[in-house]
Amino acid sequence: MENKIRLLKERLAVYENAVIAFSGGVDSTFLARIARDVYSDKLLLITASSSTYPFYELDEAKTLAALLGINHRIIVSEEIDIPGYADNPPDRCYYCKSELFRKIRYIADKEGYGPVFDGSNADDLKDFRPGMKAKKEFGVISPLAEAGFTKEDIRFFSRELNLPTATKQSYACLASRFPYGEKITKEKLDRVGGAEFEIRKLGFTQFRIRSHENLARLEFIPTEMDKAWKIKETLTEICQKSGFSYTTIDLKGYRTGSMNEVLSEPEKHSYTEKTH
Repeated sequence: MENKIRLLKERLAVYENAVIAFSGGVDSTFLARIARDVYSDKLLLITASSSTYPFYELDEAKTLAALLGINHRIIVSEEIDIPGYADNPPDRCYYCKSELFRKIRYIADKEGYGPVFDGSNADDLKDFRPGMKAKKEFGVISPLAEAGFTKEDIRFFSRELNLPTATKQSYACLASRFPYGEKITKEKLDRVGGAEFEIRKLGFTQFRIRSHENLARLEFIPTEMDKAWKIKETLTEICQKSGFSYTTIDLKGYRTGSMNEVLSEPEKHSYTEKTH
């Protein structure tokens, strides 16, 4: 596995400097740490603030950038203002990534940086991700995916490097909590983000709240399902205080991209073709 690190650094060393789209998640933090060894002070991290990115994630991104000692900049990229995005179509991610990468690419070009990197890993390539089109359009490179790093690899090396994100739960933007076709509003995003923040403080390591209008569908990993059942009254109270009328625990548990389960393979293929 050490060869993967060496090959990753060799890939990065092709360029004199770089910008990383930095969310403060497991993947982008690991990439930033490795890139720092290659570029030193010729590296810039850019984090986008928006309604789909909760305050606690933004605060953590700031803390991590300071810990790594890398130049960090916050920009605004408000997705719900993009025409069509709030309608929540299956290719919603394309609108978001297009806006984000356009702004980051502009900064990189204006300030003399070379490539723009993101933290996509090899596992991400297996999922339904219409946002991949935006990456191609703006020339964004995914060094971790290209070097074959899986999420498991990244967590392993993050532990070796004593990164605080080694055990951080996987995160996706709050818009991913809504079924396709349900209108996304700032109020709904704040409701989900607030409830997840409170549940996170209870010690759960990996979970999601999926919002179905006034119903909160909670997904927990199998090892924490018993804990969730034991404190179901507390979970219900948190969700009701956040604005949900009903609360339920999903018996299938936590899984990434669960909102994609309603899409047929032909539908996924049509959107893949449309956005590539």
